[in-house]
Amino acid sequence: MGFKVKTVNRLGARLGAVGSAVMIKHALFSLPFALAAVLLETDGRPPWAKLLWIVIAAFGARNGANALNRFIDLEIDAKNPRTASRPLVTGLVSRKELIIFTALMLGLLVLGAAMLNTLCLALLPLAGILVFGYSYTKRFTWLCHYWLGIACSAATMGAFLGISGAFHLRYFPLVGGVAFWVAGFDILYALQDIEFDRSANLKSVPARFGKKGARALAALSHVGATAGFASVLCFWPETGIGTIAALAVCVVLLAAEHVIALGGTERHISIAAYGLNEILPLVFLVGVALDIYLI
Repeated sequence: MGFKVKTVNRLGARLGAVGSAVMIKHALFSLPFALAAVLLETDGRPPWAKLLWIVIAAFGARNGANALNRFIDLEIDAKNPRTASRPLVTGLVSRKELIIFTALMLGLLVLGAAMLNTLCLALLPLAGILVFGYSYTKRFTWLCHYWLGIACSAATMGAFLGISGAFHLRYFPLVGGVAFWVAGFDILYALQDIEFDRSANLKSVPARFGKKGARALAALSHVGATAGFASVLCFWPETGIGTIAALAVCVVLLAAEHVIALGGTERHISIAAYGLNEILPLVFLVGVALDIYLI
Protein backbone atom coordinates (compact mmCIF):
# COMPACT_ATOMS: atom_id res chain seq x y z
CA MET A 1 0.00 0.00 0.00
CA GLY A 2 2.80 2.39 0.94
CA PHE A 3 4.57 1.62 -2.35
CA LYS A 4 1.42 2.48 -4.32
CA VAL A 5 0.97 5.75 -2.45
CA LYS A 6 4.60 6.71 -3.10
CA THR A 7 4.22 5.82 -6.77
CA VAL A 8 1.06 7.91 -7.10
CA ASN A 9 2.71 10.83 -5.29
CA ARG A 10 5.79 10.59 -7.50
CA LEU A 11 3.65 10.49 -10.64
CA GLY A 12 1.66 13.48 -9.40
CA ALA A 13 4.87 15.41 -8.77
CA ARG A 14 6.17 14.64 -12.26
CA LEU A 15 2.88 15.66 -13.88
CA GLY A 16 2.94 18.85 -11.84
CA ALA A 17 6.46 19.63 -13.01
CA VAL A 18 5.53 19.04 -16.66
CA GLY A 19 2.39 21.14 -16.23
CA SER A 20 4.50 23.97 -14.83
CA ALA A 21 6.99 23.64 -17.68
CA VAL A 22 4.32 24.12 -20.34
CA MET A 23 2.23 26.57 -18.26
CA ILE A 24 -0.80 24.31 -18.58
CA LYS A 25 -3.05 26.82 -16.84
CA HIS A 26 -2.70 29.08 -19.87
CA ALA A 27 -5.22 26.87 -21.63
CA LEU A 28 -7.60 29.42 -20.08
CA PHE A 29 -6.51 31.89 -22.75
CA SER A 30 -8.03 29.98 -25.66
CA LEU A 31 -10.74 27.78 -24.20
CA PRO A 32 -13.37 30.37 -23.08
CA PHE A 33 -13.47 32.01 -26.52
CA ALA A 34 -13.86 28.56 -28.10
CA LEU A 35 -16.72 27.80 -25.70
CA ALA A 36 -18.32 31.17 -26.46
CA ALA A 37 -18.13 30.32 -30.18
CA VAL A 38 -19.93 27.05 -29.50
CA LEU A 39 -22.70 28.79 -27.54
CA LEU A 40 -23.15 31.45 -30.22
CA GLU A 41 -23.32 28.97 -33.09
CA THR A 42 -25.74 26.60 -31.32
CA ASP A 43 -27.86 29.22 -29.53
CA GLY A 44 -26.79 27.68 -26.25
CA ARG A 45 -27.76 24.11 -27.14
CA PRO A 46 -24.49 22.45 -28.18
CA PRO A 47 -24.34 18.74 -28.98
CA TRP A 48 -22.55 17.46 -25.91
CA ALA A 49 -20.38 14.99 -27.80
CA LYS A 50 -19.11 17.74 -30.11
CA LEU A 51 -18.52 20.05 -27.18
CA LEU A 52 -16.41 17.40 -25.51
CA TRP A 53 -14.26 16.84 -28.61
CA ILE A 54 -13.83 20.58 -29.12
CA VAL A 55 -12.55 20.96 -25.56
CA ILE A 56 -10.23 17.98 -25.97
CA ALA A 57 -8.83 19.30 -29.27
CA ALA A 58 -8.33 22.84 -27.92
CA PHE A 59 -6.67 21.55 -24.75
CA GLY A 60 -4.34 19.30 -26.70
CA ALA A 61 -3.44 21.99 -29.23
CA ARG A 62 -2.61 24.66 -26.67
CA ASN A 63 -0.50 22.45 -24.43
CA GLY A 64 1.15 20.60 -27.30
CA ALA A 65 2.15 23.95 -28.81
CA ASN A 66 3.60 25.16 -25.50
CA ALA A 67 5.58 21.95 -25.08
CA LEU A 68 6.98 22.19 -28.61
CA ASN A 69 7.97 25.78 -27.95
CA ARG A 70 9.98 24.69 -24.92
CA PHE A 71 11.92 22.20 -27.07
CA ILE A 72 12.53 24.57 -29.95
CA ASP A 73 13.54 27.47 -27.71
CA LEU A 74 15.61 25.43 -25.26
CA GLU A 75 18.93 26.96 -26.30
CA ILE A 76 17.51 30.48 -26.32
CA ASP A 77 15.85 29.98 -22.93
CA ALA A 78 19.13 28.77 -21.46
CA LYS A 79 20.88 31.98 -22.54
CA ASN A 80 18.17 34.37 -21.41
CA PRO A 81 18.50 35.19 -17.67
CA ARG A 82 14.71 35.57 -17.38
CA THR A 83 14.02 32.05 -18.69
CA ALA A 84 17.14 30.22 -17.51
CA SER A 85 15.22 28.78 -14.55
CA ARG A 86 12.55 27.08 -16.66
CA PRO A 87 12.11 23.39 -15.77
CA LEU A 88 13.43 21.98 -19.06
CA VAL A 89 16.52 24.21 -18.89
CA THR A 90 17.34 23.28 -15.29
CA GLY A 91 16.60 19.58 -15.77
CA LEU A 92 13.62 19.55 -13.39
CA VAL A 93 11.72 18.13 -16.36
CA SER A 94 13.52 15.75 -18.70
CA ARG A 95 13.34 15.83 -22.48
CA LYS A 96 11.83 12.36 -22.46
CA GLU A 97 9.00 13.48 -20.17
CA LEU A 98 8.25 16.48 -22.35
CA ILE A 99 8.38 14.36 -25.53
CA ILE A 100 5.81 11.98 -24.06
CA PHE A 101 3.62 14.88 -22.94
CA THR A 102 3.88 16.55 -26.36
CA ALA A 103 2.91 13.33 -28.14
CA LEU A 104 -0.09 12.86 -25.84
CA MET A 105 -1.30 16.45 -26.34
CA LEU A 106 -0.93 16.35 -30.12
CA GLY A 107 -2.66 12.98 -30.05
CA LEU A 108 -5.61 14.64 -28.29
CA LEU A 109 -5.69 17.31 -30.98
CA VAL A 110 -5.77 14.74 -33.78
CA LEU A 111 -8.36 12.62 -32.00
CA GLY A 112 -10.60 15.58 -31.27
CA ALA A 113 -10.42 16.86 -34.86
CA ALA A 114 -11.09 13.40 -36.29
CA MET A 115 -14.15 12.94 -34.09
CA LEU A 116 -15.63 16.30 -35.12
CA ASN A 117 -15.77 16.27 -38.92
CA THR A 118 -13.72 15.84 -42.08
CA LEU A 119 -13.02 19.58 -42.44
CA CYS A 120 -11.40 19.78 -38.99
CA LEU A 121 -9.35 16.70 -39.81
CA ALA A 122 -8.31 18.10 -43.21
CA LEU A 123 -7.14 21.35 -41.60
CA LEU A 124 -4.73 19.60 -39.21
CA PRO A 125 -1.70 20.21 -41.51
CA LEU A 126 -2.43 23.95 -41.34
CA ALA A 127 -2.70 23.69 -37.57
CA GLY A 128 0.66 21.94 -37.57
CA ILE A 129 2.24 24.78 -39.55
CA LEU A 130 0.87 27.32 -37.08
CA VAL A 131 2.02 25.32 -34.05
CA PHE A 132 5.47 24.31 -35.33
CA GLY A 133 6.11 27.58 -37.10
CA TYR A 134 5.55 30.02 -34.26
CA SER A 135 8.74 29.29 -32.34
CA TYR A 136 10.84 29.90 -35.45
CA THR A 137 9.19 33.18 -36.48
CA LYS A 138 11.07 35.22 -33.88
CA ARG A 139 14.23 34.24 -35.72
CA PHE A 140 13.24 36.15 -38.87
CA THR A 141 10.31 38.56 -38.31
CA TRP A 142 8.95 40.95 -35.70
CA LEU A 143 5.48 39.80 -36.81
CA CYS A 144 5.98 36.73 -34.60
CA HIS A 145 3.45 38.10 -32.09
CA TYR A 146 0.75 38.11 -34.75
CA TRP A 147 1.65 34.58 -35.83
CA LEU A 148 1.12 33.56 -32.20
CA GLY A 149 -2.19 35.39 -32.16
CA ILE A 150 -3.38 33.54 -35.27
CA ALA A 151 -2.23 30.23 -33.81
CA CYS A 152 -4.15 30.84 -30.57
CA SER A 153 -7.25 32.10 -32.39
CA ALA A 154 -7.35 28.81 -34.31
CA ALA A 155 -9.07 27.28 -31.28
CA THR A 156 -11.99 29.69 -31.72
CA MET A 157 -12.21 29.01 -35.46
CA GLY A 158 -11.88 25.29 -34.75
CA ALA A 159 -14.84 25.47 -32.39
CA PHE A 160 -16.98 27.16 -35.04
CA LEU A 161 -15.94 24.61 -37.66
CA GLY A 162 -16.42 21.74 -35.26
CA ILE A 163 -20.07 22.73 -34.90
CA SER A 164 -20.94 23.75 -38.47
CA GLY A 165 -18.41 21.86 -40.58
CA ALA A 166 -18.08 24.87 -42.91
CA PHE A 167 -16.52 28.34 -43.05
CA HIS A 168 -18.83 31.35 -42.66
CA LEU A 169 -17.84 35.01 -42.89
CA ARG A 170 -19.40 35.77 -39.50
CA TYR A 171 -16.69 33.68 -37.82
CA PHE A 172 -13.75 35.78 -38.95
CA PRO A 173 -14.23 39.05 -37.01
CA LEU A 174 -14.34 37.30 -33.62
CA VAL A 175 -11.46 35.01 -34.56
CA GLY A 176 -9.51 38.07 -35.72
CA GLY A 177 -10.30 39.80 -32.43
CA VAL A 178 -8.81 36.89 -30.50
CA ALA A 179 -5.70 37.01 -32.71
CA PHE A 180 -5.19 40.76 -32.11
CA TRP A 181 -5.82 40.33 -28.38
CA VAL A 182 -3.12 37.67 -28.04
CA ALA A 183 -0.67 39.62 -30.22
CA GLY A 184 -1.20 42.75 -28.15
CA PHE A 185 -0.44 41.21 -24.79
CA ASP A 186 2.43 39.17 -26.24
CA ILE A 187 4.03 42.41 -27.43
CA LEU A 188 3.74 43.81 -23.89
CA TYR A 189 5.22 40.59 -22.50
CA ALA A 190 8.17 40.89 -24.89
CA LEU A 191 9.08 44.31 -23.44
CA GLN A 192 11.03 42.60 -20.67
CA ASP A 193 13.29 40.83 -23.22
CA ILE A 194 14.06 43.80 -25.45
CA GLU A 195 17.78 43.94 -24.68
CA PHE A 196 18.26 40.18 -24.84
CA ASP A 197 16.37 39.93 -28.14
CA ARG A 198 18.57 42.60 -29.68
CA SER A 199 21.78 41.00 -28.44
CA ALA A 200 20.68 37.55 -29.64
CA ASN A 201 19.46 38.89 -32.99
CA LEU A 202 15.91 37.76 -32.25
CA LYS A 203 13.01 39.60 -33.81
CA SER A 204 10.20 41.18 -31.83
CA VAL A 205 8.14 44.36 -31.94
CA PRO A 206 9.96 45.85 -28.90
CA ALA A 207 13.37 44.98 -30.34
CA ARG A 208 12.42 46.53 -33.69
CA PHE A 209 10.46 49.61 -32.64
CA GLY A 210 11.54 50.26 -29.05
CA LYS A 211 9.36 50.51 -25.97
CA LYS A 212 7.19 53.41 -27.14
CA GLY A 213 6.58 51.87 -30.54
CA ALA A 214 5.79 48.50 -28.97
CA ARG A 215 3.29 50.01 -26.54
CA ALA A 216 1.61 51.86 -29.42
CA LEU A 217 1.33 48.71 -31.55
CA ALA A 218 0.05 46.71 -28.58
CA ALA A 219 -2.62 49.37 -27.95
CA LEU A 220 -3.65 49.40 -31.62
CA SER A 221 -3.85 45.61 -31.56
CA HIS A 222 -6.19 45.76 -28.59
CA VAL A 223 -8.37 48.32 -30.34
CA GLY A 224 -8.68 45.76 -33.14
CA ALA A 225 -9.39 43.05 -30.58
CA THR A 226 -12.21 45.09 -29.04
CA ALA A 227 -13.78 45.59 -32.48
CA GLY A 228 -13.53 41.86 -33.13
CA PHE A 229 -15.13 40.98 -29.80
CA ALA A 230 -17.93 43.49 -30.38
CA SER A 231 -18.69 41.98 -33.81
CA VAL A 232 -20.74 39.25 -32.15
CA LEU A 233 -23.42 41.87 -31.53
CA CYS A 234 -23.82 42.23 -35.31
CA PHE A 235 -23.81 38.57 -36.29
CA TRP A 236 -25.63 36.81 -33.46
CA PRO A 237 -28.98 38.42 -32.53
CA GLU A 238 -29.16 36.53 -29.24
CA THR A 239 -26.36 38.71 -27.87
CA GLY A 240 -27.37 41.86 -26.01
CA ILE A 241 -26.97 43.57 -22.67
CA GLY A 242 -24.97 40.74 -21.08
CA THR A 243 -22.45 40.77 -23.92
CA ILE A 244 -22.31 44.58 -23.92
CA ALA A 245 -21.59 44.60 -20.18
CA ALA A 246 -18.89 41.95 -20.66
CA LEU A 247 -17.33 43.99 -23.47
CA ALA A 248 -17.22 47.03 -21.20
CA VAL A 249 -15.39 45.02 -18.54
CA CYS A 250 -13.01 43.67 -21.22
CA VAL A 251 -12.18 47.23 -22.31
CA VAL A 252 -11.43 48.17 -18.71
CA LEU A 253 -9.19 45.13 -18.31
CA LEU A 254 -7.31 45.93 -21.51
CA ALA A 255 -6.82 49.54 -20.45
CA ALA A 256 -5.64 48.43 -17.00
CA GLU A 257 -3.23 46.01 -18.67
CA HIS A 258 -1.49 48.84 -20.52
CA VAL A 259 -1.37 51.07 -17.45
CA ILE A 260 0.09 48.32 -15.26
CA ALA A 261 2.65 47.41 -17.93
CA LEU A 262 4.03 50.96 -17.64
CA GLY A 263 5.55 49.86 -14.33
CA GLY A 264 8.12 48.01 -16.40
CA THR A 265 9.16 45.39 -13.83
CA GLU A 266 8.80 41.66 -14.44
CA ARG A 267 5.99 41.58 -11.88
CA HIS A 268 4.10 44.41 -13.60
CA ILE A 269 4.49 42.79 -17.02
CA SER A 270 3.42 39.39 -15.70
CA ILE A 271 0.25 40.81 -14.14
CA ALA A 272 -0.54 42.83 -17.27
CA ALA A 273 0.17 40.13 -19.85
CA TYR A 274 -0.96 37.04 -17.98
CA GLY A 275 -2.93 37.87 -14.83
CA LEU A 276 -5.55 40.13 -16.39
CA ASN A 277 -5.74 38.13 -19.60
CA GLU A 278 -6.67 34.97 -17.74
CA ILE A 279 -9.77 36.86 -16.57
CA LEU A 280 -10.78 38.60 -19.81
CA PRO A 281 -11.89 35.56 -21.87
CA LEU A 282 -13.90 34.25 -18.92
CA VAL A 283 -15.69 37.60 -18.68
CA PHE A 284 -16.53 37.43 -22.39
CA LEU A 285 -17.85 33.87 -22.04
CA VAL A 286 -20.02 34.79 -19.05
CA GLY A 287 -21.51 37.77 -20.91
CA VAL A 288 -22.46 35.61 -23.91
CA ALA A 289 -23.85 32.88 -21.65
CA LEU A 290 -25.96 35.39 -19.72
CA ASP A 291 -27.58 36.64 -22.93
CA ILE A 292 -28.28 33.16 -24.19
CA TYR A 293 -29.56 31.56 -21.00
CA LEU A 294 -30.91 34.31 -18.74
CA ILE A 295 -31.53 37.65 -20.42
